[in-house]
Amino acid sequence: MALELRLSNRLDLQLKLAPQIIQSIEILQLASMDLQSLVEQELDINDYLEIAPPETVEAEPSSEASVEQGSTTEQRATELGALEAQGYWDEEVPRFKNAINHEASDRKQEAMNNTAGPGPSLHEFLLDQFHLLEIDPLIREIGEDLIFAINPQGRLEFDLERVLADHEGSTETEIATALTLIQGLEPRGIGARSTEECLLLQLDPTDPNVELKRRLVGEFLEDLIKNRRPKIAKSLMISLEQLEELVHDLMQLDFQPGRTAVAEEPHYIYPDIIVDWTPNGYEVRLAGSLFPSLVVDESYKEVVGNKKVPAEYRDQVRKQVEGARWLISAIEQRQNTLMRVAKRIVFYQRDFLEFGPHYLAPLKMQQIADDLGIHVSTVSRATHEKYMQTHRGIFALKFFFSGATKSVDGGVESRSSVKQRVKEIIDQEDKKSPLSDEEVVKRLKASFGVDVARRTITKYRKALGIPSTRQRRQY
Repeated sequence: MALELRLSNRLDLQLKLAPQIIQSIEILQLASMDLQSLVEQELDINDYLEIAPPETVEAEPSSEASVEQGSTTEQRATELGALEAQGYWDEEVPRFKNAINHEASDRKQEAMNNTAGPGPSLHEFLLDQFHLLEIDPLIREIGEDLIFAINPQGRLEFDLERVLADHEGSTETEIATALTLIQGLEPRGIGARSTEECLLLQLDPTDPNVELKRRLVGEFLEDLIKNRRPKIAKSLMISLEQLEELVHDLMQLDFQPGRTAVAEEPHYIYPDIIVDWTPNGYEVRLAGSLFPSLVVDESYKEVVGNKKVPAEYRDQVRKQVEGARWLISAIEQRQNTLMRVAKRIVFYQRDFLEFGPHYLAPLKMQQIADDLGIHVSTVSRATHEKYMQTHRGIFALKFFFSGATKSVDGGVESRSSVKQRVKEIIDQEDKKSPLSDEEVVKRLKASFGVDVARRTITKYRKALGIPSTRQRRQY
C-alpha cells in the first residue's frame, strides 16, 4: 500500500475557552494578596486602567466649575496638538499617555521609597560573621561553600566528600576546620548535620550536668522520643525527678536555629468576608478591599476618535481598553460569586456561629453549588485561600466544609466537631494513666453518642498532633 499526502475537510466539535473566560476563572481562584499584585501589575502596564476617584458628595456644579470643565477639554485638545507636533505619536515608542500624566507612577515610586527593605538572609548573616575571622584563604573558600549549603532550619545539607572533590589541594583536616569555625558562629547549633549534633553544639561546657546531657542526647535520644523514661533513668543511674530536670533543660534548646537567626517576614491573613451580628441576624459583607476600585480612563476616546493618530496605535489603545474592561468585569464577578457563596455558608453554619466548634454542621461544596445553580468547581475556586472573619475568629472558607459521622441516635456530626471532642477527652485524661485510642472510642460513644472506629480516632489524633498513649504518659 503506497503512502500519499492529501488535503481533506473535516467537521469537528471542540469546546474551547476564550482567553477572557480563562482570565475570569484565574481571578476567581486568586487569593486577595495575589489579586492585589495582579491589579498593581495591570495598573503599571495598562495606560487606560486607572484607580477610581474617591466618591464625593453630589452637588450642583457652579458656573465656575462649568467654565473650568470646558477649559480643561480645550486644554486637552491643545495638548494633543502640541504632542503631535513634537513627535509623540511615534509608532515604535507610543508615549502619549505617559507624557500627559505621571501621577500614578509617582505615587507608586513614593510608596516603594517608603517601604522598608528585607533584612539579611541566613546566609548573609553567617557570612558577615565568617568574614571577620582571620583564616587561610582556602579554608575561607571552603567555609563559604558550606554556608551556602545550610538550609533555612540551620542544618548542613552537603556531602563533605563533595567539598573535598570540588576544592583541589584541600584535605579532610581543612574541611573539618572550616566546619568547626561555622559551628562556632551564632546562633549556637548552626551547621549541624543531625538533631543530635544540633543539640550537642548548644550545650554549655560549664554546666555541671553537661556530661549527663551529652549522654542523654547521644545515647538515649530515641528512647526519649518514645518516652521510655524509667529505662533512661535506670541506665543513667538517676531518679525520674532528675531526669525530668534534664529533659526540661534540653527542651529549652533550639531544634531549628536557622529559623531564629534572622527575622522571618510575617505572613498576614486578610479576611475576604466579614460576618457581623445584628438584631436582625448575621450580616455578611465583603471586607474593605485590598485593591482599589478600577475604572477605564475616558481619555481613550480622544485618541481613538483622532484620525491623525496612526491606526496601529489606535488599535493598541482599543486592546488596552478592552483588557481593562475585562479585568474590571472579572473582579466584579469574583466578588459577587464570593459573596453569594459566603452567604450560603453562613446560612448552613449558623449553629457554629451561635454555639461554637461543636456545632459545625456537615457541609459539602456540592450542596452550595446546587443552591446557587453553579458548578462545584466554581465553589472550590471561590473558596480557595479565602478567609471569613467572625466573632469566633478568622477561618478559611474551606474550614466550613466537612464530612459527616453518624451518631448512635441516627443524627450526623461533622468530622471537625468529632476531632474537637477527641481533643477535649484527651485534654481531661489522667496524664499518669493516659487513655488508649480504644478507650477514647468508648468515652466518645458514652458521652456524645458518636460511634467511630479505633483507627479513625488514631487518624484524628495524629491530625491534631497529639502523641500516642506511651508518649503522653507522665511519670
